[in-house]
Amino acid sequence: MIEEQGRVVGLESGAVWVQTQPQGTCSGCAARSGCGQGLMDGLGLSGRRGLTRAATDLQLQVGDSVVIGISESALLRSTLLVYLLPLLLLLVGALLAQAMGLGEPFVILGGLAGFACAWLWVRRQGRRLAASADMQPVVLRALLGQSTCVKFGLEEGRP
Repeated sequence: MIEEQGRVVGLESGAVWVQTQPQGTCSGCAARSGCGQGLMDGLGLSGRRGLTRAATDLQLQVGDSVVIGISESALLRSTLLVYLLPLLLLLVGALLAQAMGLGEPFVILGGLAGFACAWLWVRRQGRRLAASADMQPVVLRALLGQSTCVKFGLEEGRP
């Protein structure tokens, strides 16, 4: 199970919306100029980043700290579907056009056709998998020690 800590920002029946905590490594990273997260922060698009809907049967409130998780197999399947399948079908489309003896413009079109087929397949599978309970993040546990002190107006670390 891959875990991430976050804070509850919204409630639904049987689920919560969790804002995950930023890792805080962007300021010290040497690859900041070439990093996608650094670019998103620079463009001001980090507001919704890390907002995740997670299923739960716990009684939580907005502001509670929680740990959410998703299975490694779900993440691996999603990654293969989104990254590997389009690349493979792009190559297959281009290689088929080349094997048929077509010119370079048709090889390029064959690759684009393969990529378009993969995009449609990923889109359809993504909708199907979005409804699957195995692919959804879940709240693994509430971090009561962190949120209880705040709820009662006590400072953390003091009795």
